[in-house]
Amino acid sequence: MKDRAGWGVAGGAAGVLVLLVGMPVAASGRLPDRLATHWSAGSGSPDGSMPLWAAALFPALIWVLLVLGVVLGRRFAGPGGGWVAGTLAGAGVGLAGGQAAIVRANLDRADWRQAGSVTAWVVGVAVAAVLAAVGGALAGRRGAGGAEPPAAGPRMEIPDGERLVWLSRESNPWLRLTGAVLGLVAAAGVLAALAGLADAAAWALVASTGSAALAVLLCSSVRARVTADGLEVAFGPLGLPVRRWAARDIESARTEHRTPLRAGGWGYRINGLGTTVMLRGGECLVIRAKGKDFAISVDDAERGAALLNSVSGRRG
Repeated sequence: MKDRAGWGVAGGAAGVLVLLVGMPVAASGRLPDRLATHWSAGSGSPDGSMPLWAAALFPALIWVLLVLGVVLGRRFAGPGGGWVAGTLAGAGVGLAGGQAAIVRANLDRADWRQAGSVTAWVVGVAVAAVLAAVGGALAGRRGAGGAEPPAAGPRMEIPDGERLVWLSRESNPWLRLTGAVLGLVAAAGVLAALAGLADAAAWALVASTGSAALAVLLCSSVRARVTADGLEVAFGPLGLPVRRWAARDIESARTEHRTPLRAGGWGYRINGLGTTVMLRGGECLVIRAKGKDFAISVDDAERGAALLNSVSGRRG
């Protein structure tokens, strides 16, 4: 199964490479000597160009470097079929779609300055790339298969008639700072647009940076709470949203040393290890529920795992 998946990735990578180089080469007889490769965000008219050979090789070089980076990242970070497939699928569709847009805009033009607009293509390619990334990640996670059931984790004695509670918090100041900076950029874009100092492109900037700021802030801090009912994990400075696992649904809990490299980065990460809320490297609380792992990088994880194993055992 692993060999088949590896050959599939290699074949897909080779196919994207052929498309990136082959599209402009195949249409070279209908293209100008230089191709428009950059368009003004305001007017939508071409404002940058490359020789045909460079326009064919530059995206191909980016793709080769990306594939090599993903392969090396998978080797050092451990198994991760979801993020590997998602990254390559999204980037492959994005690069190939962008190359197709460039060739189409320059087709049958005497000079690159006469190239048509690519705005609609860019939007369509961006949507397709996101969908491909999500689909590739989901397919990769299914193809990776379930991991072997982990060994039994720690347990603690709960005296009769007593109810114990475990609580731990963790935050990442760099993620909070990043979210705040992105939020300021979004706010500046809103003010500029409302004051008439920017065009419609400013609203695209506001939407992208505002969404990124919200996502980063939600992943910048976490609060984990274990009670007799199970596990509750609250995200962000306001403690929202909240994920809950009932004690009866938790198969096991344990501690595990994880790093941002293994988890696939910082924040809310999904890869072959399962889901990891990575705020700092080190011991994490890891639960297995419905055959999937969920990890949180919080302090005192061993006692949280021990209490979870005890309460889930009672409910079971």
